[in-house]
Amino acid sequence: MRILLFVLMQIAVLVTVSIVGTILMAVFGIRLGGGGYTGLLVMCAIFGCVGSIISLFMSKFMVKKAYGVRVITAPQNQREYFLVTTIADMARRYGFKVPEVGIYDSQEMNAFATGASKDDSLVAVSSALLYSMNEEELKGVLGHEMSHIANGDMVTMTLLQGVLNTFVYFFSYLAAMVVSNAMSRSSDEEGSSGGNIFVFHMVNMLFQILFGILANVILMWFSRWREYRADAGSASLGGKECMIEALEALKRSVQIPPQGQQGQFQALCINGGSGLAELFMSHPPLDKRIAALRMLKTF
Repeated sequence: MRILLFVLMQIAVLVTVSIVGTILMAVFGIRLGGGGYTGLLVMCAIFGCVGSIISLFMSKFMVKKAYGVRVITAPQNQREYFLVTTIADMARRYGFKVPEVGIYDSQEMNAFATGASKDDSLVAVSSALLYSMNEEELKGVLGHEMSHIANGDMVTMTLLQGVLNTFVYFFSYLAAMVVSNAMSRSSDEEGSSGGNIFVFHMVNMLFQILFGILANVILMWFSRWREYRADAGSASLGGKECMIEALEALKRSVQIPPQGQQGQFQALCINGGSGLAELFMSHPPLDKRIAALRMLKTF
């Protein structure tokens, strides 16, 4: 179903980009010879989506290597047993295959879910989170991560990333052609080189950066929205107080930033930022998440 959604979204994007691009090219007098226009659209769609798709299918492998995740095949203590059985119970309630369950050594209280599909996923928690939280708090965190899997958030984010990338590449190319043509009216009538080639590549790079920033703001807004939805999903599984208690525990833990793992996979984790930086954060501030849960009506 999500593969079909992916195809339909890409077709919709290409149609939209084609219409808007045709209008812009007519307004600014840009012409692409032969099949250049269709080729440009296809190229942008491929460049926009391939990287995101590869990243999705490699996500489990990448995070295991990056964090040193140990997949729990046989629980070694009571807390690991609680972790595995709780996730298995939640998977049965959601109706999908039990994900791989892992633990990684870190002083930071965090957790993440990743994988290419509901039935090929991974839930991992840090050692600090597993052994510092009580069972109710841990249930809240695990419910949040299992809700991400149930909602198909990893695939959805990949779809959106591919769509945004397509827009960035295509409109950066057109903008670069407009600017370089304006600066070099002596370019050939076909305009295939967009005027001076050096100017074209420099302007194209600049617009990719600018449009990329705007695209990232949109992507992070959507990511924050899905975090609220995952919090609500956790509340429906184990009660909102479990999730509130978990967020309160995380809030206490981030008062003193831990040493160690903070890097490329921060977007997968449960913590979030605040202030102006929130625009570029994948997760909302913890206070806002707690407030949203307190207003949530549960049955």
